[in-house]
Amino acid sequence: MAGLIAPKLVDSALTCSGSALPWLLKEMWVNVLDAGGRQAMHNHANSFISGVVYLTRTHPSSQTVFMKSPGGTDFLFKNDHKGMTPNEYCADKWISPAPEPGDMVLFPSYLMHAVPPNQGERRITLSFNAIPSQLDSWGYIIRFAG
Repeated sequence: MAGLIAPKLVDSALTCSGSALPWLLKEMWVNVLDAGGRQAMHNHANSFISGVVYLTRTHPSSQTVFMKSPGGTDFLFKNDHKGMTPNEYCADKWISPAPEPGDMVLFPSYLMHAVPPNQGERRITLSFNAIPSQLDSWGYIIRFAG
């Protein structure tokens, strides 16, 4: 799985940082949620990019929910009314697109996320955290051990 995930991390870094950074997968684990299973709101503060690979079908009740951090300090300009369409840029909370088995979602590790109670069949996902092998900011280079 690491061999399939790594090129997607490089592509993501190219889009987000302008550089095709090499990445180190810190850890990977499998989540199994039977009916009623859930994951409380959390983030992965020890990484840069986190991801979920959906291995089974996901019931609409248990699609991953992303949310802005509660008590955030960001400047807030809201356009809240019944005619607006919330999305990942203007909502306090949004639901990931409906995944198919084999789909992968990458997101910044600091982003809060949760899985509501599963009302369907067993939901199995592979999750992971990654860090770049190094960062270079105008010659100030930080290298992370592999």
